[in-house]
Amino acid sequence: MLKQYLQFKLSQKLSPQQIQLMKLIQLPTQAFEQRIKQEMEENPALETGKESTEEFDDNFEEFDNSTDEHNDNETIDAEDINIDEYLSDDDVPDYRTQANNYSSDDEEKVMPYAAGTSFTQHLTNQLNTFRLNDEERDIAEFLVGSVDESGYIRRSLSDIMDDLAFTQNVFTTEDKIEKVLAIVHQLDPAGVGARNLQECLSIQLHRKEKYPDVELAIAIIDKAFEQFTKKHYKKLLQKFDITEVQLKDAIEEIERLNPKPGGSYAGNNKMVEHVVPDFAIKIVDGKLELTLNGRNAPELHVSREYSNMMKGYKDAKDKSKSQKDAVMFIKQKLDAAKWFIEAIKQRQQTLFVTMSSIMHYQSDYFLTGDERKLRPMILKDIADEIDMDVSTVSRVANSKYVDTPYGTKLIKEFFSESMKNDQGEDVSTREIKKILETVIEEENKKKPLTDEKLATLLKEKGYPIARRTVAKYREQLDIPVARLRKKI
Repeated sequence: MLKQYLQFKLSQKLSPQQIQLMKLIQLPTQAFEQRIKQEMEENPALETGKESTEEFDDNFEEFDNSTDEHNDNETIDAEDINIDEYLSDDDVPDYRTQANNYSSDDEEKVMPYAAGTSFTQHLTNQLNTFRLNDEERDIAEFLVGSVDESGYIRRSLSDIMDDLAFTQNVFTTEDKIEKVLAIVHQLDPAGVGARNLQECLSIQLHRKEKYPDVELAIAIIDKAFEQFTKKHYKKLLQKFDITEVQLKDAIEEIERLNPKPGGSYAGNNKMVEHVVPDFAIKIVDGKLELTLNGRNAPELHVSREYSNMMKGYKDAKDKSKSQKDAVMFIKQKLDAAKWFIEAIKQRQQTLFVTMSSIMHYQSDYFLTGDERKLRPMILKDIADEIDMDVSTVSRVANSKYVDTPYGTKLIKEFFSESMKNDQGEDVSTREIKKILETVIEEENKKKPLTDEKLATLLKEKGYPIARRTVAKYREQLDIPVARLRKKI
């Protein structure tokens, strides 16, 4: 039996402009600059340059919430276009296009990178010092090409053998590959080409001069690696019949080794990401002062050339079809340019209002730098205060950095949930984690505190939390369990 149902569904859809604005808000400074560059390449009606001397004040109260309405479904007739709207002298944004901490006279500071040889080429060049036949050289170069940025070869010999056959037309055996791999292990930096951490450490130790501490370290890595990694020191003492002093000296030798030999090569091609703070907070006369990075306020304006084209169309007596098509294109580009400039203004407003609210909410921390003074704060707290959506605050917090007197911080780090202390007061989980970290730092490393004992200590300090919660916070702080923190 066929049944029909009538269902009403109420839904709210964002316009394409609103979606684009949300994407702009989410972008950090460097990505935002790339987005501006892309927009200018795509829209010739958008130009950059010093067209206005109007001052832009960093005080966020002067921002307004006005925005132009756009109707994507509107059909525009060339005859109905109000040309005067596009011939206004006000073809620059009504805000100064630079913040007071950035000048157009400043040169763009770009971090230079050395143009040295790549890590792979550095290893390949060393192969020239070995006598290799054609097959061995092909295998060696393939192995070197398989070394990752940390200096490891993380593929099995059987996989490498198959790839040599299919991609290099080199048919060989695993034994031959193993023989050539031993040659790769002789390359610098020491430990390169290892297939795992144990092999990496062993290669480095075998390169050292053989005195007692090194020989014992080699024996520990080669014959008792699992006991070493799990810090079963009593088992090591029994296995090798040694004293605690001897074991301690051998472990110190191991700790001097490099677990990632590839990372030590200065010519590695991996580009280092430099964080550009989106905001700066300073303490001036005992008060907090917030500024927005001036690179978020580009000098953009609508092209005068395109405006003049529109004026030419208005003055023309005979308007041909080709002229009408042209003016439709011009109007589209002018609309897009004006919207983009307005979107940048709204982005600035949103960023500044959100960060200002966070700064005042966490003023005790920003004035002192003491993480224990961070108040419990969730996204909704800020969203309610500035009357914005939680998702908007999240976009600002998750991708932006702020330069503070205590270093450059990711904004989302200032958010944390709350817990009750023994006096019934709300305290930040960040505060509890900081105290937990301090307690672990001050513990006796010969007898590290278990999670149970840590929970007891925190309870004595006024923070009654369960052992499983201590374990969760410890893992979030990337601190190992008590047994792995033990030292001789």
